[in-house]
Amino acid sequence: MGAKSARNEASCPAVNSLLIVLSGPSGVGKDAVLSRMREIGSPLHFTITATTRAIRPSEQDGVDYIFLTHEEFHELKQSNGLLESAEVFGNSYGVPRSQVADALNGGQDVILKIDVQGAETIRRICPEALFIFLAPPNGGELRRRLLDRNTESEDEFELRMRTASSELQKADQFDYVVVNERDGLDKAVADIEAIISREKRRVPARKVTLL
Repeated sequence: MGAKSARNEASCPAVNSLLIVLSGPSGVGKDAVLSRMREIGSPLHFTITATTRAIRPSEQDGVDYIFLTHEEFHELKQSNGLLESAEVFGNSYGVPRSQVADALNGGQDVILKIDVQGAETIRRICPEALFIFLAPPNGGELRRRLLDRNTESEDEFELRMRTASSELQKADQFDYVVVNERDGLDKAVADIEAIISREKRRVPARKVTLL
């Protein structure tokens, strides 16, 4: 889809392509995992999330996220252009429906990066999706990674840590848990690719339907 538009699609028929949901607490390394998967040429459609949060210096609009104003995001949501959306730490995030539906119908496997709250929404509308939880080796390592980002105030940081603690307790609701160890990015990516490969051989195959 274009950066500021979406097609109004109500549903997607059952297909043999996989819809992969990568979730986990803030700071666990979801962006780094997806970036490495792109680098090694993983044959997936990488959905770009729309958000109203401010762009960070290292990010590119339309590559890392689709950065929208609050008005643009609201318009997209009202036109049924988002598969799911959520308010996270004062900003809106959403998955463009047309990106997912078009890729699935074109025979591609699709991977979404969303928070745990968003994963619960996808589970309701597409229970046959493949849910992977990316976890830190421990709480101390997650705290270190969030501190290293240095993108939040002290209050925002503590809120993220409290939220992460709650999200980690929901890991057992996912199909698989992959631990992203310190300096273990390539291992985490290999584990995720092995899961996808295993699921592609699953009998019977998952039948993805977007409601």
